[in-house]
Amino acid sequence: MQICIVGLGRMGGNIARRLMAGGHECVVYDRDPKAVEDSVKAGATSAKDLKGLAEALKPPRTVWVMLPAGAPTDETVTALGDILSSGDTIIDGGNSFYKDDIRRAKALEPKGIAYVDVGTSGGVWGLSRGYCMMVGGDEKAVDRLDPILKTLAPGAGDIPKTKRLEGADPRAVEGYIHAGPVGAGHFVKMVHNGIEYGLMQAYAEGFDILRGKNSQDLPEDERYDLNLADIAEVWRRGSVVSSWLLDLTASALAGDGKLEKFTGAVADSGEGRWTIEAAIEEAVPANVLAAALFARFRSREEHGFGDKLLSAMRFGFGGHVEAPAKS
Repeated sequence: MQICIVGLGRMGGNIARRLMAGGHECVVYDRDPKAVEDSVKAGATSAKDLKGLAEALKPPRTVWVMLPAGAPTDETVTALGDILSSGDTIIDGGNSFYKDDIRRAKALEPKGIAYVDVGTSGGVWGLSRGYCMMVGGDEKAVDRLDPILKTLAPGAGDIPKTKRLEGADPRAVEGYIHAGPVGAGHFVKMVHNGIEYGLMQAYAEGFDILRGKNSQDLPEDERYDLNLADIAEVWRRGSVVSSWLLDLTASALAGDGKLEKFTGAVADSGEGRWTIEAAIEEAVPANVLAAALFARFRSREEHGFGDKLLSAMRFGFGGHVEAPAKS
């Protein structure tokens, strides 16, 4: 298929590369000339502006927007709505708030432009590993995009298959799903990220307890100088707490046992807050997820070893840099 990618940051550029490697034709646009140049070298065609990219595509046109949530995405979707035509599709693959998706889709509907939201997980590793995707939108529009989604997804791989009910959607096994109407994709991804906060916090606190077992405040015969890198490594192999996050933890500790390059000031990108807001709206208790979010707030005031491990995991899967230290 032919597709345009708007936004060639940490994930957008790799999405374009994975699509081109899968035989798709990509037109790219970004305000950063270097990012555009890198994509062109990989085989993409560049456009000088949004109007130019629309002219470079054949109807029905598909534009994948991969920009920060909020104003950058809003402004771009609005501009594209004035440029594209009936039958075209705008995809938001960033981390937008699902209620914004619903609003945008309603604004585009009179123009006949389909809006599809894709919650995209995979971080900086997506180019090689593939992207887990949760998709919201009209069924007909989503089905038209299947060749793109199938190329971006990781595929079944060697993960043991779950015994599923007859007639279950086979796309889930491939690493992507049509979650429901507009907004459903980003809603599922939002909760995914809220869970991610909780999992990461559990690892961080657990390893902080292991590290603290050598404290001078403990009786001498109860102190253990534990090798955290070895513990992380052995837990990766056969343990019930094994996961990709633990893989990243093991890698970080193997390279720097004290995590000295991290301050422990842990940012939150929005989805954790939105997940707690949804829990409040639904009157669903979310004790662990809320505590994990508040722990990130606290980390910006004082930093412990567990906070450094959170920073290391975030850098490992997404290339996220720490929040600037407060002066």
